[in-house]
Amino acid sequence: MAKVFTEITRLSDKDCFYIVERHKSEFAYPLHRHKEFELNFIEHGKGVRRIVGDSVEEIGDYELVLLGGEDLEHVWEQGKCRSKDIREITIQFSEDIFGEELLSKNQFSSIKSMLRRASHGLSFSLNSIMKVYSTLDSIASEPERFIQFLKTLYILYELSVSDDARVLASSAFAHPESATESGRIQKVKQYVNDHYAESLKLSDLAELVGMSPVSFSRFFHQRTGRTLSEYIVDIRLGFAARMLVDSPKNISEICYECGFNNLSNFNRIFKARRNCTPREFRAMYKKNKVLV
Repeated sequence: MAKVFTEITRLSDKDCFYIVERHKSEFAYPLHRHKEFELNFIEHGKGVRRIVGDSVEEIGDYELVLLGGEDLEHVWEQGKCRSKDIREITIQFSEDIFGEELLSKNQFSSIKSMLRRASHGLSFSLNSIMKVYSTLDSIASEPERFIQFLKTLYILYELSVSDDARVLASSAFAHPESATESGRIQKVKQYVNDHYAESLKLSDLAELVGMSPVSFSRFFHQRTGRTLSEYIVDIRLGFAARMLVDSPKNISEICYECGFNNLSNFNRIFKARRNCTPREFRAMYKKNKVLV
């Protein structure tokens, strides 16, 4: 399998942010990754297909996504979009622009949390986009660099306090979950990550952390926002997607090695969660990959 193209961004050591606005009729950049954070806004791009990790979605007229982490593959490709004037505003910045000392301050707590979650990619709702639209609209043409800096901070803050940001890539495909979670949650997630190919029962996982099945089920959902079964399926799908990209194994082998005991069920769940079949997902990655 070919490696994913690693982009060398235009962000210089002397700049806080690299901001660029483009108008185009098509997306032609290949699947890629980079170490910098990236906030990407797209207008008039309905029908464009966005791939972030193992998340594959068709976007609407407005798109705003925050990406972080050098191992998170992503690309926007033409898909069904027929617009002749797609507007794209990209803001890139280094992970150390704020510094741990600044991020530890109370005023930056929400931004710190958002940047951590961005390692899986975050998609913002239309409501959140509209809150920062006027600032985004003028940021690239702002002649004063310091004002650009302040506007970018404002955008990041407004997005960080929104409660509708949606995580895109699964943890199994992108990065491990954060160590800021409770010890019980971490223990169960680590066990699932290590044993996802095996039969996993609620009673066994509850016993692992010394709780009754009913109490643990409620506890897990309250802490993660997902049921245990949903989490297990997401982890298995993440590993399956990773194998579809990196392994030459056939889809049936991948299905059973990732804990699914029925190929038809695996195909159905994969398509429901990823908006494409495993075969289509593998084909998209092959098409977008380039040799480094």
